[in-house]
Amino acid sequence: MSEYYIGLMSGTSLDGVDVALCEICTLTCKRIAYLEFPFPSTLKSEILHSIDSSISLAELGIIDHKLGHLFADAINALITKEKIDIQSICAIGLHGQTVWHEPQGKFPFTMQLGDPNIVSLKTGISVVSDFRRANLAMGGQGAPFAPAFHQFMFANSPKTAVLNIGGMANITILADELIGYDTGPGNVLMDYWIQHQKNLPFDKEGAWAESGIVDTALVSKMLEEPYFALAYPKSTGRELFNASWLQKQIEGLNLKPEDIQATLLSLSVQSIAQELQSFDIEQLIICGGGGKNSYLLDSLRRALPKLKIQVDELGDALEAMAFAWLAYKRVHNEAVALKSVTGAREDTLLGGVYG
Repeated sequence: MSEYYIGLMSGTSLDGVDVALCEICTLTCKRIAYLEFPFPSTLKSEILHSIDSSISLAELGIIDHKLGHLFADAINALITKEKIDIQSICAIGLHGQTVWHEPQGKFPFTMQLGDPNIVSLKTGISVVSDFRRANLAMGGQGAPFAPAFHQFMFANSPKTAVLNIGGMANITILADELIGYDTGPGNVLMDYWIQHQKNLPFDKEGAWAESGIVDTALVSKMLEEPYFALAYPKSTGRELFNASWLQKQIEGLNLKPEDIQATLLSLSVQSIAQELQSFDIEQLIICGGGGKNSYLLDSLRRALPKLKIQVDELGDALEAMAFAWLAYKRVHNEAVALKSVTGAREDTLLGGVYG
């Protein structure tokens, strides 16, 4: 029997809030409606400041509160647009906004903000949130979670990998044992650089990067970052690949801004390609915002000439759908099979229910 869920995802790119209404049963997850809700520039600046600087607990609490209202407004916008009867919705799957992800070390933790209590009260729908910490408590990385959903959606696609290019890039290898991990930066460094240099939120279709010349020596230097040499399972985020990291890489160099943009795109492409080349795959399905960057896609095709590469029609909606599906799993008290992806000791229930 099918049920209806809403999934919401706000990724590391902070370029918008993706909201998807899904019809879900044991075998399928279908997108019924989708909305991309704008991310306020002032709130984006506050979040980036919280990641790059020391802030007070009060400031952190305010961001958590503001995000709760933003997420509720995004969901209500979809409900209004599609004339959805809220009584028909079983639950909302709310990922929250990641501001820090540190799965290594003596005290591993991950932090996603956006108060689910506010979302539940403002929408009138129960919310499933806080998905990642149970996996961390079980000794896992707490990320990525999309591979379990990719396996559900693309199980009948042999020798296939799924590449999600958001702020970070992560891959799913659909093999006998499910494999998935973050390869490194996707759009995050390119978005930062064009914002810093041209006050634009992103490089549309990679046009600015295409106008520049790749500094191959700088790409090689960047690829010496220890994260790239780590074995999976592994995950990362803005706590590593950020403005400070980039500034250290380009310090003392006299490069044109567009050449740095071209080099950052090459870094994303090469760090993705060198991982995919180590697996026996024939097809690559691309989703996420990077799928809109035609120059990035052309560069990936040149780097991976033996693969059949296609952009999934669900695009940015796919991750929002993943959290609708994860809410479905939690409501039905079903553990999510992620231990081979994250390194957790056992598969567990994920998420808490609010409202």
